[in-house]
Amino acid sequence: MKPRDPTQTALYPLRFEPIYQYRLWGGRRLADLLTAPLPGEGPIGEAWVLSDRPDHASRVADGPLEGRTLGDLRELYPEQMLGNLAGRYHRFPLLLKFLDVHALLSLQVHPADDRKDLLPAGETGKTEAWVVLEAGTKSRIYAGLKPGTTTDDLRRAVASGVVADNVASFVPRQGDGVLVPAGTVHSLGDVVVFEIQENSDVTFRLDDWGHVDPKTGRPRALQVEKALSAIDVSQGAVAPVSPVVEETAPVERELLFDCDYFRLWRLRGQSPFAVGAAGAPRVLVCIEGTGRVEHGSETYTAGKGDVLLLPAAIGACAFRPSGPVTLLEAALPE
Repeated sequence: MKPRDPTQTALYPLRFEPIYQYRLWGGRRLADLLTAPLPGEGPIGEAWVLSDRPDHASRVADGPLEGRTLGDLRELYPEQMLGNLAGRYHRFPLLLKFLDVHALLSLQVHPADDRKDLLPAGETGKTEAWVVLEAGTKSRIYAGLKPGTTTDDLRRAVASGVVADNVASFVPRQGDGVLVPAGTVHSLGDVVVFEIQENSDVTFRLDDWGHVDPKTGRPRALQVEKALSAIDVSQGAVAPVSPVVEETAPVERELLFDCDYFRLWRLRGQSPFAVGAAGAPRVLVCIEGTGRVEHGSETYTAGKGDVLLLPAAIGACAFRPSGPVTLLEAALPE
C-alpha cells in the first residue's frame, strides 16, 4: 500500500502536542492547564504549544497529518497555511507558550529586530506579551525602568546586586494583559501566564536573583554587557493594557494587543460565535471551558489548554461552546 501523499491531504484545524521545558524557576501547575502529563517530578517552567523551530518543532497531535511538524506543513502548503503572508516568513513568525513561573524569572532583556549586532544569524528580535491566567500570593511583574535610569546606573546597580531597585514593578491580577516590547528589562514570579512572542529565543540575563541550578549546583550565566547594550533606556514603567471591547454579542471580543508582530483578542461567551478569518491563519487558545470548532461537516474539540491553528485556507469557522468559554485568538500582522 502506497503511503499517503501529504500534499493531497486537506488541511483542517490543527492541534499540536505541547513541548515541556525544564526551568529551575518553574513548578508543576501546568498539569492543571494541559492534558498531556508533565514529565518527571522536577520543575517545568514552559510548555511550547506552537513552535516552528528546528530544536523544538511542534507536531500535529491528531488527524491525517498527525506527527507532521509545523515547519513541514508550512513548506508543503505555504499559501494554504499562511495565505497572502506565505512569501514573507522563512518560518512561522510566532512562538506561543504557557509559563509556570514559581520562583522569579531572571531579570532579562530581549534585543529588538534592528540590533543585528546582538542577534545570531536567522534570529529576530523578541517583543512578547503575557495574559495572566493565575496569580499567586507572591506574584510580581517587573517591566520597564524607573524614571531617569541610565545605562551607567544599571551597570553600577548590577555590580552592587541591587539592579531590581531600578526596575518598575506591579502586582498582577488574573486576566491582566501585559505587552513587553523588545529592549524592555523584565521579570515575573508566582504566576501562570500565556505568552505570545516573536519566534525568537534570544535572551540576555542581567541578574538571576541568586538562583542556583540544582542540576549543576551553579548559578546560571549572566550576559550583563549584552543585556545593557540591548536595553531601551527610554522604556519606562510597563502597566497592564486596557482591553478594547470590539463586540459584545454573541461573544464579548476584547482586543488585548495590537503591535507590529501580532494581534491577540480575548473571547468570552456561551453561544456560538465566529472564529478565524478568510485568507489568513489564526490560532485559538482555550483557557476556560470547552467547545467545538466546526469546519465543513467535521467538528474539532477544544478544551482548557488546547491550542488549534486554523490554516488560512480554512477561513472563518463557527465555535460552539459547551457552556461558558474563554478563548484567545491570535493573528499575524497583515
